[in-house]
Amino acid sequence: MANPNQEIKYTKLFIDNKFVDSVSGKTFQTINPANKKVLADIAEGDKADVDLAVEAAERAFKRGSVWRNLDASGRGKLIYKLADLVERDMYILANLEALDNGKTFKSACGDIFHSVGCLRYYAGYADKITGKTIPADYGFFAMTRREPIGVVGQIIPWNFPLMMLIWKWGPALAAGCTIVLKPAEQTPLTALYIAALSKEAGFPDGVINVIPGYGPTAGHAIAAHPNIRKVAFTGSVEVGQIIMETAAKSNLKKVSLELGGKSPLVVMDDFDVQQAAKIAHEAVFANHGQSCIAASRTFVHENIYDEFVKHARDLAKNRSVGNQYEDVVQGPQVDEEMYGKVLSYIESGKQQGAKVETGGNCIGNSGFFIEPTVFSDVTDDMKISTEEIFGPVQSILKFKTLDEVIERANRTNYGLAAGIITNNIDVAFTYAKAIEAGSVWVNCYAAVVPQVPFGGYKQSGTGRELGENGIELYLETKSISIKLPTIS
Repeated sequence: MANPNQEIKYTKLFIDNKFVDSVSGKTFQTINPANKKVLADIAEGDKADVDLAVEAAERAFKRGSVWRNLDASGRGKLIYKLADLVERDMYILANLEALDNGKTFKSACGDIFHSVGCLRYYAGYADKITGKTIPADYGFFAMTRREPIGVVGQIIPWNFPLMMLIWKWGPALAAGCTIVLKPAEQTPLTALYIAALSKEAGFPDGVINVIPGYGPTAGHAIAAHPNIRKVAFTGSVEVGQIIMETAAKSNLKKVSLELGGKSPLVVMDDFDVQQAAKIAHEAVFANHGQSCIAASRTFVHENIYDEFVKHARDLAKNRSVGNQYEDVVQGPQVDEEMYGKVLSYIESGKQQGAKVETGGNCIGNSGFFIEPTVFSDVTDDMKISTEEIFGPVQSILKFKTLDEVIERANRTNYGLAAGIITNNIDVAFTYAKAIEAGSVWVNCYAAVVPQVPFGGYKQSGTGRELGENGIELYLETKSISIKLPTIS
């Protein structure tokens, strides 16, 4: 259950199924963003440690190794076992996540419940990776094999630390790859704990390696390593561009990127306004607004705009904020950098003429708390309407026609997610077809489940995680052709 004094057992690098100090001996601190107190000193990995992790992962992937000789169903059993252990230790992991990230304990439990389901989905997929036989011309019998890429690098963000780890481990392990993962420096605790669970589950030495550290050092070493064949990254567009460039210059390794968003949620005037406001509220304020899919552009039809703004204001005013172990729905922002960034966006909204309906300030100085903030009278050219805020800020814009709002919603470099609230099925399908986004939700939001692909258009990334698309990211296709004898 909830335990703000949860013991922190694992603080070292995890290489070749062992917890070890970094080669340099350096450490960094991870803090509780609710009170700014140090939780633990974490071993700081860099290039030398990534090199050791890659060597271990290469040995594990080598032809004839325990991992390579394991049947596909055997891989599935190990992933199932890991899922069982995560479920067994759900409250320990939720406490570590809440302390390290600042999200509420209840929210952290929800993340882990989702993660268990995702692991089990890919555990069941391990022995269902199949090739094809192909009716080839010129007297050949042709077939394809699906084979694991090899050693993969994975770099995950701080907003959903355990969930993003599972999104990447599940398909990579099901495919038969070996892993070198760097958790975000703000939130390393759950990654290290689940590394210990992977050893308990029985994964062979070197299959899973976890290197906490900083992006410019450990992250760069992963992206640049010549023996890593694929890198998967979730985070900002700016860092994604650096990773893609680095990967291209090193060895043209495959790259998948899940990046930022400035997602539009359109509210039509044929839907119950109060209910629509509730959907829109959770769409932007969930996880303290620290979500790449946050519906931070709320487009509301002019016929219901004033009424919607009133409901949105009341919902935000009543949104409870506090310590992650209190009976609240919003905790602190993850760290001082993000705290300052969100406050600067709020200030820009005020300066550019948007109306603060509620919020707009920090809360106290003991932690990184920000009031749930609602802006009305927002225009398309304002900074709060064009840039990703990644905080508890809702911008409400007015529109008149469906064609107009589709054009405005698409007027962005992002394309991760979008939503529409309407009772008109024709309107819903017209919008869903026209909007440039990887996920479109109708009369709901953030319906993210293991079976359904997730990823973005434009600068929101490349590739799709989850579902069968997720496993494709970790597979190569090999074509085999056999000359058949001529039958006279």
